[in-house]
Amino acid sequence: MVGSDRRRLRLFINGRFRQQPMTGVQRYATQIVLALDALAARGALEVECQLVLPPGAPPLPLRAIAQAHHGRLRGHAWEQVDFAKVARGGVALSLAASGPVFQHRQVAVIHDAAIYRFPENYSRSYVLLHRVVDRLLARRATIATVSDFSRGELAHWLSVPADEIVVAPNSAEHLDAAPDEGVFAKLGLAEDQPFFLTIGSLTRNKNLRLAIEAMRHQPAASRLVIVGQIDGGVFAAEIPHAPEQVILAGRLSDGEVTALMRRARALVFPSLYEGFGIPPLEAFGNDCPVLASAIAPVREVCGDAADFFDPHDASALAARMHRALDDQDGAWRAERLARGRARLAHFSWERSAATLATACVGAARRT
Repeated sequence: MVGSDRRRLRLFINGRFRQQPMTGVQRYATQIVLALDALAARGALEVECQLVLPPGAPPLPLRAIAQAHHGRLRGHAWEQVDFAKVARGGVALSLAASGPVFQHRQVAVIHDAAIYRFPENYSRSYVLLHRVVDRLLARRATIATVSDFSRGELAHWLSVPADEIVVAPNSAEHLDAAPDEGVFAKLGLAEDQPFFLTIGSLTRNKNLRLAIEAMRHQPAASRLVIVGQIDGGVFAAEIPHAPEQVILAGRLSDGEVTALMRRARALVFPSLYEGFGIPPLEAFGNDCPVLASAIAPVREVCGDAADFFDPHDASALAARMHRALDDQDGAWRAERLARGRARLAHFSWERSAATLATACVGAARRT
């Protein structure tokens, strides 16, 4: 952390993420702030932190870090004007793929290079805006990201030396809610009915089509539960012949997701592209085997704890799903749960928060 000569360094945390829908990026930002707060409460954080919130943004349950609303603007304007004014008094920490572009003393977390790899998944205005913001941040701020894979991607696209990009991974301690068993009746799942779970959207990189295609080759009584906000009309248009075994659960509470993970035969994670991929870690933390896409960032996260498949080969995934269903003595499941628990030890929100705090001290020296 910071030495005694740095005790008065002020760290201002960009709270714009508190006004955004909860996706993986906002989950990361929330957990990093909570971890910084836990470190500060124990006296292990020697910088003085403040979470700066846009008007109307809900505060977090913090014990040791101050938080305050500031300014009158919203969205990008709040970040570039109101938050930037406050952050001039110290160093800024922006956790959700953006940040004030003229702030030199700043650590900005960019989670992946998806807008460069898959621009067709986003509106033209979104792509143009974030490409400009990314490149300005790369010239002025310290860039951080969530995996070695994303570090290489961002180094390539933003022309930043890889060794100058900080890696502070995701973790999974957050999904520890008491399981809400009512979710099974809510989704029409019988007590002994086998099912698989996947978490995602219809964006191309999430690759839900592959999971649905593999489901066509499973026993009629089995189910695939898809968690995430997916418009039914859009789903029908994009995937018009989904089998009846597919259940669109929509957004669920953490307790409901926990209950599903603990009873599912496996989490199916078929992504074509990720910066990190939190759901496999969440599954490991809730004793759920993982069937995962064999892409570099997912292999980095899962190590030897997942069963991998080619994300372009539905038959390969179908075979993995068959094996999970045909686990008569429970040996397959038991081995994967043990590997999953061991894999979790490689990740910690507090370690990542400490990494970012240390990077902020370095950023404070920027001129």
